[in-house]
Amino acid sequence: MASKFIDSHAHLDDERFKTDRDELISSLYENDVEAVLNPGADLSSSKESVLMAEKYSFVYAAVGCHPHDTKYMSDEYLNIFKELAKNNKVIGIGEIGLDYYYDNSDRDTQKKWFREQIRLAKELDLPYIVHDRDAHEDILKIMKEEYYDGARGILHCYSGSAELSKEFIKIGFYISLGGPVTFKNARVPKLVAKEIPFDKLLIETDSPYLTPEPFRGKRNEPKYVKYVAEEIARIRNVSIDEVAEKTKENFKTLFNL
Repeated sequence: MASKFIDSHAHLDDERFKTDRDELISSLYENDVEAVLNPGADLSSSKESVLMAEKYSFVYAAVGCHPHDTKYMSDEYLNIFKELAKNNKVIGIGEIGLDYYYDNSDRDTQKKWFREQIRLAKELDLPYIVHDRDAHEDILKIMKEEYYDGARGILHCYSGSAELSKEFIKIGFYISLGGPVTFKNARVPKLVAKEIPFDKLLIETDSPYLTPEPFRGKRNEPKYVKYVAEEIARIRNVSIDEVAEKTKENFKTLFNL
């Protein structure tokens, strides 16, 4: 029997799943996906994530505000996230962080709400899920400044160096790799996949984005997480079942499932 995978990051509430969402989620198990973590990106998607997690036993939610939308953030929103997080299917705060590639919200605003949401994770004793695009230095700086005993979480769709990944691991974080590790010229993610301690590795799709080869360019789905696992198995010279089992164990350890 083939191993089942856990997709540690997908956005099944996305518009692109509007026409076949229920069908797709219902068929996950037969497509070798045992569980999916669906983080929010703003208030409405966080609420959607919670509803989805309540509906499906194998979908978990995280709630939070993506750096793009921090310009709309307020203390009131933070309090709503806090309320949403009381649901036992909410297992993390996220996705939160910094995005210096698009700069949809100004950087000071992004930093402020990254800090505030890390503090929320601390208050609720939940892991947090980090979005880091072209902001490695500031991400690490803020995470170190806001560090607390018991801090933990995920660097999602990690795009930094193998060297830098060690710094995040030191402060309690797991490194999650997605579709880009399968891209032909993705030298850095492939190196990370090779060097990272096996007990700190997670896999994800970031559906509907970042579709792995051989489906690059099409809508991504959680069932494609096996192609991420396959490439990591090739790089590490282990079986795909080993990657499936180890990343599942890591996910369950992190989220205490």
